[in-house]
Amino acid sequence: MSNGLVVIKGAGDLATGVAHRLFQCGFSILMLEVPKPTVIRRTVAFADAVYNNITTVEGVTAVLAENYDEINQALSLNQIPIFVDPEWKSIQHFQPIVVIDAILAKKNLGTSLQDAPLVIGLGPGFTAGEDVHAVVETQRGHYLGTVIYSGEAIADSGVPGEIGGYSKERLIRSPAKGVFDSEKQIGETVTAGELVAKVGNDPVYAPISGILRGLLHSGLEVKKGTKIGDIDPRDVSEHIDSISDKARSISGGVLEAILKTAKNKGEENWILNLLKY
Repeated sequence: MSNGLVVIKGAGDLATGVAHRLFQCGFSILMLEVPKPTVIRRTVAFADAVYNNITTVEGVTAVLAENYDEINQALSLNQIPIFVDPEWKSIQHFQPIVVIDAILAKKNLGTSLQDAPLVIGLGPGFTAGEDVHAVVETQRGHYLGTVIYSGEAIADSGVPGEIGGYSKERLIRSPAKGVFDSEKQIGETVTAGELVAKVGNDPVYAPISGILRGLLHSGLEVKKGTKIGDIDPRDVSEHIDSISDKARSISGGVLEAILKTAKNKGEENWILNLLKY
């Protein structure tokens, strides 16, 4: 076992941005996921390893681990293990130094100060000083990436951030309850009104023109109104396989929280225990 781990709950695109930056800085990362992740931006989400056993984002590789031995093996191979653990039992087993709740459920699903010496929550749903030690702002705008050590993040507005002049218009949502089946691939360019997918027998059309930045994994059961896709009107193909500006900003806040905590503790070994070298 290793107590020098950073455990991240969730492995979606924002969690992946955090994991990628910390990994590049020398931290050992373990990411926890649910059995069927509903991640949209699959090309930049380590959660895709749950479906494909392995995935690489900007040169960093994550692999699906089936048990604790495989977690340790992946860590020894300089990879990020993705472990299906919806109840987070592995946190107690590995006793990490840092736990980051990156589920982005907009509410706390069970994270507490007792999870680790440093517990960080991303976005609304957490209160720094009560259930986490620090909160990182996730809402686009002036305060994105800000570290909050007392209080909460800005409440969820329900309106997605603007990209290329579009906000909620760029999101594709399920028209009905049923099984999602994609007709397109992430990275394809579509025009407004073009068939993108089906949910059961109901067709799903592109609301605007642009490049498909994200699509749900085919075969998943969805509810009416579920987010199932994302169109980027800027139509820049290089953006599809690269971590977003939002994820990079949030990851910077997480790194700041870790380093500031180490500084405040005045314990050099605290941070050195987190590093792979």
